[in-house]
Amino acid sequence: MKICCIGAGYVGGPTMAMIAHKCPDIQVTVVDINEDRIAAWNSDTLPIYEKGLAEIVSAARDKNLFFSSDVDTAVAEADIVFISVNTPTKTYGTGAGKASDLKYIELCARKIAEVSTTDKIVVEKSTLPVRTAETIRTILDNCPSKVNFQVLSNPEFLAEGTAIEDLLDPDRVLIGGEQSPEGLQAIQTLFDVYARWVPREKILTTNVWSSELSKLTANAFLAQRISSINAISALCEVTEADVDEVAGAIGTDSRIGPKFLKSSVGFGGSCFQKDVLNLVYLCEHYGLKEVAEYWEQVIKMNDYQRQRFVQRIVKTLFNTVSGKKIAILGFTFKKDTNDTRESAAIYICRDLLEEQAEVHIYDPKVSKKQICHDIGVAEDHPGVTVASSAAEACQDAHAFAVLTEWDEFKELDFQAIYDQMLKPAFAFDGRNILDQQKLRDIGFQAQSVGRS
Repeated sequence: MKICCIGAGYVGGPTMAMIAHKCPDIQVTVVDINEDRIAAWNSDTLPIYEKGLAEIVSAARDKNLFFSSDVDTAVAEADIVFISVNTPTKTYGTGAGKASDLKYIELCARKIAEVSTTDKIVVEKSTLPVRTAETIRTILDNCPSKVNFQVLSNPEFLAEGTAIEDLLDPDRVLIGGEQSPEGLQAIQTLFDVYARWVPREKILTTNVWSSELSKLTANAFLAQRISSINAISALCEVTEADVDEVAGAIGTDSRIGPKFLKSSVGFGGSCFQKDVLNLVYLCEHYGLKEVAEYWEQVIKMNDYQRQRFVQRIVKTLFNTVSGKKIAILGFTFKKDTNDTRESAAIYICRDLLEEQAEVHIYDPKVSKKQICHDIGVAEDHPGVTVASSAAEACQDAHAFAVLTEWDEFKELDFQAIYDQMLKPAFAFDGRNILDQQKLRDIGFQAQSVGRS
């Protein structure tokens, strides 16, 4: 069997590496038109940082795992073609700001139709709106070679930072397809690939529409929990309650559970905001106004949490941060990844720059080029400095703000950091990972999320 994946990003690369690792008899080829990205996958410096990924890639690469920019050949030779390209929120036309931009999905479908001369199973791996499989099938049905295609939905449920663990031991693998004899056979083919290492009871099969909607719903529910606890954090700050204690108390309820109840500066990443907005757009499209408004509030609360954090910094620093140095510790949207997409740090840095602050940023996995690109400033912008360490970022700073929960920030020598900061020295823990009392004992004016 030969498998091809179009898209060498955060989903396609690790997923295909795991399939190749667990199925040495299957030839797996990951293709992308971005030649620099392909070159990085073929080098010792992968374009994606995930614990354990480099070891899996190096073990299988050039044996049964290949990375190539020759899209036509890989697609033409494949028995199964995964589509794992970006589906960003539209910035233009109908649905701008909410709907998914499916132009890359359509281009993939047209390419598959163009070069295919043998029957293929086409697998949606990207997160897509419900009924997208219908669009893909319509394009494939006009393949000039008149070959047979089956379209499956196989959404990813990876958490960045733990992607390899999630692939090795997933909560579930979901496969949706047509409930016809041909569709069921295609589902079984992909089922058998995953069953090489995933317990069969964890592989769920549905119709294709349920599978597509399940991915959006899963991310919406997770985002909803984060916005819910963040809403309570605002109440905690004005009532002298402790949001972590509240989360701990409700998390012991077996009907609720403890996960995704960690208050912070808000969620980020490539999926949550995009998928919730997509769900909002779908509900609006089908005339479900009240449902759309319900889910849109999840995004509004996330925006509010970030804005509130900046307002708290400004208010605490005597109602102005103009000309003041603020150290930003962490820029990725979560620890153990180099992904900065929709990171809370981007928005907080922009807002601080609007207030004419000078931000000095340190993150162990993000380059200056990426940081400046995300914020939307030139690399020589006078208000943005990228430091090589947390201590350097905090030198002569008025305040520091923890925006990513990197483990190394818990181990910093805060006495030494305090000694080199301007006084009074302020500490804002946007991830609630630091010992607030210890910081206060040192001399910091310390604040965290969800505590007065």
